[in-house]
Amino acid sequence: MADATVRPAEPSDATEITRIQLDTWRAAYADLLPAEILDGLDAADAEQTWRQTVEQGPAAVFVAAEGAWLVGFCAAGPAPEDETADADGSPAKDSATVALVGTLLVEPRWGRRGHGGRLLAEAGKAMREAGSTRGIAWVPEQDKASLRFYERAGWVPDGTVRTLDAGGRPLREIRLTGTLLRACP
Repeated sequence: MADATVRPAEPSDATEITRIQLDTWRAAYADLLPAEILDGLDAADAEQTWRQTVEQGPAAVFVAAEGAWLVGFCAAGPAPEDETADADGSPAKDSATVALVGTLLVEPRWGRRGHGGRLLAEAGKAMREAGSTRGIAWVPEQDKASLRFYERAGWVPDGTVRTLDAGGRPLREIRLTGTLLRACP
């Protein structure tokens, strides 16, 4: 394997971040999301959003590279308070120090090479330095690969689920929680 690295994203990475997101979603979520949603993803809008996020936050964005190729990315930042509520809806006591891993994607062709683990570890380090004590992530219940990834990193379902409207089709997500201290798979 060529040199594998993780670094903070730069605004000029927005085009590749968008390509990775759209290609990965279209491959990995073809059975989870209606085709019209995947076909309707707008690259220009997504690129503008990623450029703005990289430049202004609130999430920190990291990219994984193998040699000269960007192969994955992770966006993580302070979790909105409503995302941290306990399963019964009561506010979490530590909501002010919870980080949300909003997106962590590695292109399938670059999978199983440790890029996801390095991304999660680097995001966790940055979130710890910003004062976070634990992380959360929402994962589609049917996305077994992502669930296994987080489980190998020591993250566990915390009993909270939500159902999103995915173009008229329900998409059930499980909230996982985990430490920001542990090295990842």
